[in-house]
Amino acid sequence: MQNFVYKNPTKIIFGKDTIGEIGKEIKAKGIDKVLMIYGKGSILKNGVYDKVIASLKRNGILHVEVKGVKSNPILSKVKEAIEVGKREGVQGILAVGGGSVYDTSKITSIGHYYNGDVWDFYEGKAKPQKALPIFGVLTISATGSEMNSGAVITNEEDNKKWGYGSPLLFPKVSIIDPSIQSTLPKKQTANTAIDTMSHVFELYFDGTNDVDIMREYSEGIIRTAMKHVKVLLNNPNNYESRAQLAWGATLALNGSNGTGRTFGDWSSHNIEHSLSALYDISHGEGLAIVFPAWMRYVYKGDMNVFERFSEKIFNITEGSKEEKILKGIDSLKEFYKSINAPTSLKEIGIKEDELENIAENAAMLEPLGTFKKLYKDDILEILKMAYE
Repeated sequence: MQNFVYKNPTKIIFGKDTIGEIGKEIKAKGIDKVLMIYGKGSILKNGVYDKVIASLKRNGILHVEVKGVKSNPILSKVKEAIEVGKREGVQGILAVGGGSVYDTSKITSIGHYYNGDVWDFYEGKAKPQKALPIFGVLTISATGSEMNSGAVITNEEDNKKWGYGSPLLFPKVSIIDPSIQSTLPKKQTANTAIDTMSHVFELYFDGTNDVDIMREYSEGIIRTAMKHVKVLLNNPNNYESRAQLAWGATLALNGSNGTGRTFGDWSSHNIEHSLSALYDISHGEGLAIVFPAWMRYVYKGDMNVFERFSEKIFNITEGSKEEKILKGIDSLKEFYKSINAPTSLKEIGIKEDELENIAENAAMLEPLGTFKKLYKDDILEILKMAYE
């Protein structure tokens, strides 16, 4: 194992009927006015909005709102939120939604104290010195943003969907009530499992050896996600499965899963970011397409870990090492198909002559990855594997 320092300052309040505690948590930090950021209005339909507003009022907290955050959050919405927050003199930010709302809130929090273009942080032209405190009520589990220090935003003018991280971006408090996620469409429930598994894969296949305890931890999260997403697609109101899938999504990317390893590979995520920047597809669907192709392209770099994956996740024990690995990758694709996720670029309407442009977009950040360094030609080959 590698040396590591693990610290996660986010307080999690987890369980049924916990949303009403958000006002008390904000008040405890001495905050009287927040900027509330949310999406396109689902929280108005499922009762979350009313619960949050009632909690703020009980605790004497004023709020202003910015709504309309997209599932692939965009820079212009961040800039709108920064402008509103500065104008209204807010003291904190309240994210009510999924990962896209959290990510928008995080960059808004550092943009509040910055007079330049907030995209400067992504380009490495500036480092934040201060941030508004962030609080959140999670309504969709998937990205882990509720308990980590990262934020992915799309600069829609330049077609750059990039990630940024800073210790300043950890939320102070996140509330996770799995029961409110029972109204999610099946597609979003499936994407929760795909996103969770993909975050684990990025750390599991990062090239670090002698981390048996962490591999066992990762495998547990993967198997749990696969088991309970199947339950939820048949019975979305099963609270116990909803709770386990939700907490698994948080554990996958709250830092605990990466201890003793490198930061992770992340090339598959970067390739998918180009897909969703250019075509605005959902992140989970893009990952279901890209990850098996990446696996097939790189597995010879460490056949032992890929063999272990096939054995531990899909119970594949017969055949040569390579046969088991390829069966494992095929089994992953079959699992994605079984939860109605797309598994090819052709399936989502991308044309073969567009692959070059996608590879070029992803290669802006080359080389990608730690398991195997990827350049434009490598990325293009992976996209070709993902096409059919």
